[in-house]
Amino acid sequence: MVKKAYKYRFYPTDEQAELLAKTFGCVRFVYNQILRVRTDAYYQAQESISYTGASAQLTQLKKSEEAAWLNEVSSVPLQQCLRNQQAAFSNFFAGRAKSPVFKKKTHKQSATFTSAAFRYKDEQITIAKSKQLLNIKWSRGLPSTPSSITISKDFAGRYFVSCLCEFEPTLLPTNNKSIGIDVGITDITITSDGNKSGNPRYTKKYATKLAFAQRKLSKKKLGSKNRLKAKVKVARIHAKISDGRADFLHKKSTQYVNENQVICVETLRIKNMVKNPKLAKHIADASWGELIRQIEYKALWYGRTLVKIDQWFPSSKRCACCGTIADKLPLEVRHWICPECHTELDRDINAAKNIRAEGLSVLAFGENVSLV
Repeated sequence: MVKKAYKYRFYPTDEQAELLAKTFGCVRFVYNQILRVRTDAYYQAQESISYTGASAQLTQLKKSEEAAWLNEVSSVPLQQCLRNQQAAFSNFFAGRAKSPVFKKKTHKQSATFTSAAFRYKDEQITIAKSKQLLNIKWSRGLPSTPSSITISKDFAGRYFVSCLCEFEPTLLPTNNKSIGIDVGITDITITSDGNKSGNPRYTKKYATKLAFAQRKLSKKKLGSKNRLKAKVKVARIHAKISDGRADFLHKKSTQYVNENQVICVETLRIKNMVKNPKLAKHIADASWGELIRQIEYKALWYGRTLVKIDQWFPSSKRCACCGTIADKLPLEVRHWICPECHTELDRDINAAKNIRAEGLSVLAFGENVSLV
């Protein structure tokens, strides 16, 4: 059994929207207050406050007259935000993430409810402090009763509920197909069998519309209602870009996992690659890291094998036919001729073939074996 989140859009009533607004505000307030306490304790007294200590701080905060309004919402999301904060600190000290930062009202708002604070029955959900059912647009059923739900609101004004459920993935039938995937900008993915995915370039597609909306936003008076409306319009355009990109990546990752038993990819250092000012925007739009992440967890679910080869493997400069490695191959050279076997090579398809060959070698003999 594995855990999977199922995300749906829903449309709250006015009463639910008011309750959720209060809940989001309380969660944000508690998170920021406890983060300030933990930060001050560390820098002023070199003390580390545990989750138990943070929970005690929350109890004292709720008893104070200044924060008595915290009792108007369910206590579960407030407690859960401290658990999330504790996890954020654990990831920070383990080197997996940056230091936790304060939450802002202008960013995405969310609140997590455990089973004690919501009720699920016959695809109907109610949350604590509300008797009305959430008007959820069920695009698919849930495999089991959710252990927790997270309600979120993006700055475009859309509400979502994410249900965390346990499910048993069905392994796909095994086959003898393997594929190497090279990533790029003109084509997000290039495979060893010669297929190129193209690049929808969602950022470029909406660039003109986004620039116009941002110019209108910049002319609005600070703090005015018209400025808030303009910010929502900008956020909706950003939402279209991110939604389109996510749809493309999920379709591609699912296709590769469904069709191939072994998938070979390069290990990428994207944080270093985006330091190039000329390519940073295009690399971010391509979302290579997200594509590999999706392939990785889907391969784990459905019994496929993902092989990551070393980042220094010369996949582009090595001839896939005879193994000769070119001395230099500038990025602008998209086709080249092997000096040994005189084969005309497409740079990206050649790289994908080499990635596949190296990945199969690593899978068979171990990471220390290389075709170079």
